[in-house]
Amino acid sequence: MAIFNRCIWIVLDSVGIGGAKDAARFNDEGTNTILHTSEYMNGLKIPNLVSLGLGNIDGIMGVDKSDAPIGAYARVHELSNGKDTTTGHWEMIGIESKLPFNVYPDGFSDEIIEKFLTESGLKKKGITKVLGNKPASGTEILKELGEEHLKTKEPIVYTSADSVFQIACNEAVYSNEELYDMCKAARKILVGKDSVARVIARPFIGNTKDGFERTPARRDFSLKPPANNLLVYMKEAGMNVAAVGKIEDIFAGVGITKAVHTKDNEDGMDKTLLYMDEVKDGLIFTNLVEFDSKWGHRRDPKGYGEGLEAFDVRLKEILDKMREDDVLFINADHGCDPTYKGTDHTREDVMLLAYKKNMTPVNMGERFSFADIGQTISENFGLKALDTGESFLNYLM
Repeated sequence: MAIFNRCIWIVLDSVGIGGAKDAARFNDEGTNTILHTSEYMNGLKIPNLVSLGLGNIDGIMGVDKSDAPIGAYARVHELSNGKDTTTGHWEMIGIESKLPFNVYPDGFSDEIIEKFLTESGLKKKGITKVLGNKPASGTEILKELGEEHLKTKEPIVYTSADSVFQIACNEAVYSNEELYDMCKAARKILVGKDSVARVIARPFIGNTKDGFERTPARRDFSLKPPANNLLVYMKEAGMNVAAVGKIEDIFAGVGITKAVHTKDNEDGMDKTLLYMDEVKDGLIFTNLVEFDSKWGHRRDPKGYGEGLEAFDVRLKEILDKMREDDVLFINADHGCDPTYKGTDHTREDVMLLAYKKNMTPVNMGERFSFADIGQTISENFGLKALDTGESFLNYLM
């Protein structure tokens, strides 16, 4: 018998809780997204997260402890070899990435760029080169190359420390659909020895005089995950898998039954609450990306802290709307310490908060894979066991 009939699963993208045991291997010693954000803010006002047990997690710092938490809580280590969005989310649904995805610290080869220009049809339009082709901050490269892009119509291509091929185009030069078509062409060629985890469309607006600004019309075009995962098992069983935000993109649509994209965290919470009215059973799976894209990578601890406090206010709406047969999971996919050097993700442990009405609060200690969440959902619904992860369903009874 299932312990819950519907799962609301919210990923706070990049909200790490302190450097992982192997952080030094990723040059991330001393990172702690939530602690350093809290220190910058002189404390975080997040009473609803505190009530679920966030401050009671083993080893967490920078968050108030609750004398009477209402949820189950744990510190979770990442099993996979990486610290990016795809690796983290794939692990959550039972896919361990033992080898890291390719990264391109020197930009992409001439061969890859030539294939991209040909397959995208840009060459036929007289576009014979791209701008950038290097690791860069997404906002800084617009300042550097936005004007040249407007003049030449050459797309801006750049990467980062993650496995990404990013294409930035001004909406006055290429429509979003034209940009998405470029990304789809890039996705087809960036496989095998040239693979990247994600091709990302980065539309922007503006001009040299007033400045350039990225729009919410970003889209991610991911590698397809292996079929042996929670989402596929749920869909094959005829269950709902409703994706909010970039969840559909992260999994390349695999295992998703319905999806809605979002403009920002507030919109993500609005859409999650709407799905709670529409989707009566199965899974509502939400990613709140602004922690990562807007505040983490841009190293903005004030924005990060305000974002956490804003989420906490909206969390009360989720808690109030939950039914007796609902469960809520909150976790993260990696860290992105807004006070750390550079603009990269950080290899950190993450929170796991689980809440069901009338449950017995419990400290689940340390857990050793993000896949524990997926395994728990799979066991609850009587689905095939995932390839990795250990269920904690017994803690929710």
